[in-house]
Formats: sequence, C-alpha cells, structure tokens
Amino acid sequence: MQPKSSHEAILTNDNVYTAFIHNGIQVRFMTSPRLERYTQVKTWDPHTGYLEVMAKYRHRAQPVEEYIDLMPILENLNIRPQDFLAQVKTVRIAYE
Repeated sequence: MQPKSSHEAILTNDNVYTAFIHNGIQVRFMTSPRLERYTQVKTWDPHTGYLEVMAKYRHRAQPVEEYIDLMPILENLNIRPQDFLAQVKTVRIAYE
C-alpha cells in the first residue's frame, strides 16, 4: 500500500489498530476490535488533522460516521502535527 503521490496519506486498519501512513511514517493507534474496515473518507482537514470517515463494524449492517482527531495522537508520539500534516492534501483508504 503506497501513496499515489507525496501529498497523499493512507488510512487502513487491521485487528484493533488503525494506521495513518504518510511519507514513510506509519502512525498506529488502537481502535475497536469490532471495526471491520473504513469505507470512505468524507472530510479531511490538514490544518486540524481531523478526519470524518465512514466505518463498517461487525455488529452493524450499515457503515457509521466516525471521527478521528490526529493532533493529540501525533503530539503523544512527539511528532509535530503541523510538520507531519503540512503536505497531506488527500487521504485514501487502502487495504493490503
């Protein structure tokens, strides 16, 4: 799973982790073990690191809207969010 350009990030998940991948850096964080997959990126704001996505869970027939705030995750990893997210123009969902 490779970004199509240096301005694209990838969002994916496996088991209980979600991964946000950009410029060779993979930021992983825990999510629900019931999350099957992300189905759509509805909104991406590179200035705030905020994602609005649709997510499919095992116990629900239809995907539900979810929100991911990357700022506190990046800060907890001692990654400067402004530097890391500055080049991300688009986010794509991808699975291996």
